[in-house]
Amino acid sequence: MAVPEDAEAALAAKFAVMRRVLDERQWRVYLGTEARALGHGGIAVVARVSGASPATVAAGASQAGDEDELAALAPGRSRRPGAGRPKAEDAQPGLRQALGGLLEEATRGDPMSEITWCSLSLRDLERRMAARGFRCRKDAIARMLRGEGYSLQAMAKVLEGGQHPGRDVQFRHINAMIRAFRAAGYPVVSVDTKKKEQLGPYHRDGRTWRPQGDPVKVRDHDFPDEKLGKIAPYGIYDITANRGFVSVGTSHDTGAFAVNALRLWWRAEGSLRYPGARRLLVTCDAGGSNGYRCRLWKDQLAVLAAETGLKISVVHFPPGTSKWNRIEHRLFCHITRTWRARPLMTADDAVAGIAATVTGQGLKCTAVRDDARYPEGTKVSDDRMRYLHDRVLVRHGPHRDWNYTILPAPRPAPEPEPRPGPEPAGRVPREVLNHPALTGLAPRDLHALAAALEVPFGARREQAGYSRRGRRRVNAIKNGNGSNGRRRIDLTDHVIAWRLREHLHLPVTTTGALLGVDPTTISHATTLTARLIAGSGIPLPPAAEPPGTRLRTPDDLRDYAAAAGIRLTIPETGPRTPKYTRRKRIEPVTRPEQST
Repeated sequence: MAVPEDAEAALAAKFAVMRRVLDERQWRVYLGTEARALGHGGIAVVARVSGASPATVAAGASQAGDEDELAALAPGRSRRPGAGRPKAEDAQPGLRQALGGLLEEATRGDPMSEITWCSLSLRDLERRMAARGFRCRKDAIARMLRGEGYSLQAMAKVLEGGQHPGRDVQFRHINAMIRAFRAAGYPVVSVDTKKKEQLGPYHRDGRTWRPQGDPVKVRDHDFPDEKLGKIAPYGIYDITANRGFVSVGTSHDTGAFAVNALRLWWRAEGSLRYPGARRLLVTCDAGGSNGYRCRLWKDQLAVLAAETGLKISVVHFPPGTSKWNRIEHRLFCHITRTWRARPLMTADDAVAGIAATVTGQGLKCTAVRDDARYPEGTKVSDDRMRYLHDRVLVRHGPHRDWNYTILPAPRPAPEPEPRPGPEPAGRVPREVLNHPALTGLAPRDLHALAAALEVPFGARREQAGYSRRGRRRVNAIKNGNGSNGRRRIDLTDHVIAWRLREHLHLPVTTTGALLGVDPTTISHATTLTARLIAGSGIPLPPAAEPPGTRLRTPDDLRDYAAAAGIRLTIPETGPRTPKYTRRKRIEPVTRPEQST
């Protein structure tokens, strides 16, 4: 059948439009309907104009005239089921079983658990299957792996290791403390040290928009450079105000550095944001520079509490739960985002990047640079820790090691137990000498100072005796006298003698007469007491009386005591104990030889 040229042109125009909107099956049936409409020779005409195969047009014409054929195909399908190339596992019997054997050999993990993985890649599996005589491409292997329950996954950091049995109780206590402090209007901060960063042209993860072909050039290896140094960012996140504060240190990450970051935050923002606050809650990890075992952290917190007058409460997260600390996902993650694909050439670059950190939820950051030196290995003595635990720290909560409060002023020391027996003869009673007019301190404060010096005094005495004798002391002192016959005084008398000398400037002879000891003993006692107070760092109690006048003679002391209402009887000053004299060496007498 001959078709005019204008009719063929009209068909070509219709085919060009319909081909773009029909799928394979619809296009095939549509071409068949056009061929049936043309009658005899229509299949050849439609095939020539549309560019399709005559067999495709014939199949479409057959389907267009068969209602059962049209109804047999499900919606969305273009061909009958079973058409196309068969799957590799169907065409090659035993392929799936061979792949399962390879997977079993390369599978890692506990077979009884749900966590398993394959150590071979898809190309490795393809090569090994080919070595066993199976022709199977990596795409088919991937499809069969998914059918067996495998998937391509990265590692997930979800295993926490050993869990403390009381971690849930501690979490509830931390939440209760945060709610109570926020309800009272007191500041609540979350603190931690961010990962140390190497300064210099080093690679950082992430991407930024730059001109094409002009990436930031950095070193190909991340070997540390001691000349460039590192930084240790210590962050303080104000939970209530949603504000961040970071102290960028250029020295070591120690407890002193961590507390100084808190000090800088309080001076710059905390005291202004919470002007009437008397308490501060700090939430932190269990380890690191702010760990609950760090002595320097507690020692410097006591200093900060005394400076600011704040009661600083500290609650530690249980070990292994640092990711629950709010600063991790409220501040540090956003700082990392700000630093992405940007080398930190200097510490000032790091500070500028932190200060530019903002979020859509209103987070803003302040960054300062701390160039102070914080040496590692700073020791806090046992005596200092004993004093802090007895006088400054108040433990609370379910786990007392993880929850404590630092007092701004030490608690009063307990009254020392009175010594049994009468006062030794030849001295003024202690209750008369322990008067504010004579010592400048209240009696309670003088006893508290003596109690605080008890441990360092005993340690120094044992150490000196061991160095002198080369062994521990065996024989006890009898009748209050030393081995040289001089009377000894106890620690309270040491403090009284030191205060008499400091407050009234009494001579050692007069002070010795008051205590019934040799002036040499007084000189040694006052020097030792002043040295122990300066070395142990014990704060002195406030003076109850202003410094007295300079008294030189016993008569001056009697007049001064009488004016203060003190009846003072000063024993007569006895002769000083003579010092040991060196014996004169006696030269041997040489007798003349007798004549035989």
